[in-house]
Amino acid sequence: MTQTLTVLGIESSCDDTAAAIVRLQGDKAEVLSSIVKGQNDLHAEFGGVVPEIAARAHAERVDICVEEALAESGYALSGLDAIAVTSGPGLIGGVLSGVMCAKGLSAATGLPLIGVNHLAGHALTPRLTDSVTFPYLMLLVSGGHCQFLIAESFDTFRRIGGTIDDAPGEAFDKTARLLALPQPGGPHVEKCAKDGDPKKFPLPRPLLNQPGCDMSFSGLKTAILRARDGVVAEKRGLTEQDRADLSSGFQAAVTDILVEKTRRALNEYFALEPENRVFAIAGGVAANGPIRDALMGLCREHNTEFVAPPLRLCTDNAAMIAYAGAVRFAEGANDPEHLTARPRWPLDKRAPALLGSGKKGAKA
Repeated sequence: MTQTLTVLGIESSCDDTAAAIVRLQGDKAEVLSSIVKGQNDLHAEFGGVVPEIAARAHAERVDICVEEALAESGYALSGLDAIAVTSGPGLIGGVLSGVMCAKGLSAATGLPLIGVNHLAGHALTPRLTDSVTFPYLMLLVSGGHCQFLIAESFDTFRRIGGTIDDAPGEAFDKTARLLALPQPGGPHVEKCAKDGDPKKFPLPRPLLNQPGCDMSFSGLKTAILRARDGVVAEKRGLTEQDRADLSSGFQAAVTDILVEKTRRALNEYFALEPENRVFAIAGGVAANGPIRDALMGLCREHNTEFVAPPLRLCTDNAAMIAYAGAVRFAEGANDPEHLTARPRWPLDKRAPALLGSGKKGAKA
């Protein structure tokens, strides 16, 4: 493709409302604007994201984000080629807010409408930021997802492992709540862990004795709860050092799990004999310093390029949605007017569901 495509992206799958303009020409992409409005202040007192509050905030902010993204890029709607929107998976109220905004803009302007899988947006981010070649190994590790994916093409992703229960980011948030640390939990647990002893509390590394790349973090969270209760029963409370030691032990356990499972995933990826060995990581947990450093060391050990997009493109954003939509549009995609919001949308439809199935299909 040599034509230039300029696409508006809209993202509202969880608690970040976002809009962005991306210009695609051939294999080169440029982020012209990226607006993200978080909701941490709205959910802080509840210790986690409240879906109804998130949905209402998305409905109030999504059009504002679009206006700001257009203004920052210098484009008007009439200058765009298409509109891309996250249509799943995610919290259904939030996804619906973005889809309805995109459908309204498409109906008013006549611009083509492209539905994008939120996970595909993350999985293609290394192409957006570093122009890596297929196939590459992707670890998507965030508050809602944790999967090893081999990206074979723009629309073909093979899942070779993932979490069978809590995602790591969710486990970080729950650990923060158990230790009375602020939300979001990831950065506060990491900060607290700096002054702790990772070996003070013997915590489990679930599934390391099992073959394959699947992971589990629920039992680790329970172990933190029991260790905390043991300290409270003994001391009638937690000291700052206790919090630091528990945080450090938890973070070390998550790091060990991710490193060992990544080692196994790399071996499976190497079996494809890729011309250029690339391991990429995205998602909020990718911002964790010790985890990132450990994975970088593993890649050096295996002579593999380590790619971590800038943090603003690792966490939820609309630039990745605009890029994924532009690529789909270049391949001829144009989703019909009945595009719907989907709470569940597995990226690899060939793989069995990690978390089981419900009436509406696979949960993950």
